[in-house]
Amino acid sequence: MNLIRRNRELWDPFDFVRDLQDEMSRFLTISPLRRNGNLAHGRFFEPDIEVREELDHFVVRTDIPGIKKEELDISVLGKLLTLKGERKAETETKGKNYFYSERFHGAFSRTIELLTELDADKVKATYKDGVLELIIPKAENAKPKQVKVEVK
Repeated sequence: MNLIRRNRELWDPFDFVRDLQDEMSRFLTISPLRRNGNLAHGRFFEPDIEVREELDHFVVRTDIPGIKKEELDISVLGKLLTLKGERKAETETKGKNYFYSERFHGAFSRTIELLTELDADKVKATYKDGVLELIIPKAENAKPKQVKVEVK
């Protein structure tokens, strides 16, 4: 059962193949194929997200090291959770000779759709050691209701 749906602006029949290639590359610790210094399919940085569903809330965790809390923008609307942020480039590179670098600097945005309506007013966020954790309560109408059965 899928807890999230990827939000893709344009449908591309090769997205599945690229996702599979990325996962295999990650599994084999080989970087994805690159074209002109960018990822082959145009994504620069998309943090991985872990979603766990509990009885009355979701727990969302994502690794975003190097991002300051002031540079994070978290929004919840209906079933959608959007994470935005920006990692600033280090400015002083005097005297450094880089052969190759995969460090990302720039903005990211990630939107996921959860299965039920969310209570945006009660979201709790913590950010420690580069890991963002969100506790997102389900809306009251989405929570399971206990029904008592009378035995006669």
